[in-house]
Amino acid sequence: MNSEPGNNTSTDRLPPLIYAVLVGFVAWMVLAAWGFAGPGYADVALTVVTGFLIVVITIPFILWRVARANQDRSEDERPPDFAEWSSGQFETWQDRVKGSSAATEIILPIAAAAIGMTAFAIVFHYAALHASV
Repeated sequence: MNSEPGNNTSTDRLPPLIYAVLVGFVAWMVLAAWGFAGPGYADVALTVVTGFLIVVITIPFILWRVARANQDRSEDERPPDFAEWSSGQFETWQDRVKGSSAATEIILPIAAAAIGMTAFAIVFHYAALHASV
């Protein structure tokens, strides 16, 4: 049941701001992962992690470009504005949720991973600094 009777907008499209935030957090995670670089084979593993995260960003981007190229020009509509999208409803496979809740649920996993990786890198450097004494 919709608690806001004047706002019945519903979409299954995400605004570009959500994608930009996701790409930003992936870049943050790559930088945080490189905080573990050091002697030995760590650089090889970090190169693999960086390559994996580049693929994670590239595949959805390519799929978006292919879908956009195959879209009928009559169906072409502007991307949703974040302010109106967040106050409207976002359609998922199972249900409809408020846009702001959907944004939180979409962004939270990668944000938690990036922040956690940063915290681990800081602890790693702190422990390495104090272990050599």
